[in-house]
Amino acid sequence: MISFDPKDMPTAKVHGYLLSAVAPRPIAFASTIDEEGNPNLSPFSFFNVFSANPPILIFSPARRVRDNTNKHTLENAEAVKEVVINVVNFDLVQQASLSSTEYGKGVNEFEKAGLTMLKSDLVKPFRVAESPVQFECKVNDIVKLGTEGGAGNLIICEVVKFHISEEVLDDDQRIDQEKLDLVARAGGSYYSRARNGFFEIPKPLQTLGLGVDALPDEVRNSMILTGNDLGMLGNVEQLPSQEDIAAFLEDISERYPNVTSMTHREKHKLAQNYLSFGDVASAWKVLLS
Repeated sequence: MISFDPKDMPTAKVHGYLLSAVAPRPIAFASTIDEEGNPNLSPFSFFNVFSANPPILIFSPARRVRDNTNKHTLENAEAVKEVVINVVNFDLVQQASLSSTEYGKGVNEFEKAGLTMLKSDLVKPFRVAESPVQFECKVNDIVKLGTEGGAGNLIICEVVKFHISEEVLDDDQRIDQEKLDLVARAGGSYYSRARNGFFEIPKPLQTLGLGVDALPDEVRNSMILTGNDLGMLGNVEQLPSQEDIAAFLEDISERYPNVTSMTHREKHKLAQNYLSFGDVASAWKVLLS
């Protein structure tokens, strides 16, 4: 493993490593307005949600590395103290990317990117009509993290009203992640599309998992089972009973007639196959047979 001290490296290289390693990152498509009323629109991937009560979003327009100048979004947020954060889905990712071009002050990126300005209800900046979720925010604070190129500026935004397209809601008025189809940023020119990579992991807080440390030695030290496999096996409250194991073996007897006589390696491979389908219960029954 190669180790680095960021103080001994050019900021641009540190920046590149950070953006490539801390990914994917959600995108804040931030709409602001200057004191003369000129709209501005730009995407930022230093962004996330940090509180629900009050509802707080934070994004960070960093100082430009090459010349240590500020971005118009930061200047507008300092002057007007309002912002609209729009989410970016796959349908508008190319337009969002285009809007990141460093046009001159006063240039309307809505027009450059071919996006529709939608009047907000409570704040001055416009919403992006094409975005499926739009957060109207007031700027509570701006925390400057440094004075040199690459330094972030945390814009702490309190959501005062938000809008969700009915097209991305399910029958229970919850956001359907498949319909929302968000995109995220990674390093260089890379993006990721959330809908193509969704998978579910049962939350450990819902159950008191046994933990990997409580697994039998031959399972914990397996040469076949991966760390992810062990994590799944450790996220159960209790092991199956002998009665459950016997019933399971009878059910699979035609397909796998010799499970009980398999070596540890063979059992671990079979268990891993069940785990690949999310069937933790069957995996445990194989391992304990």
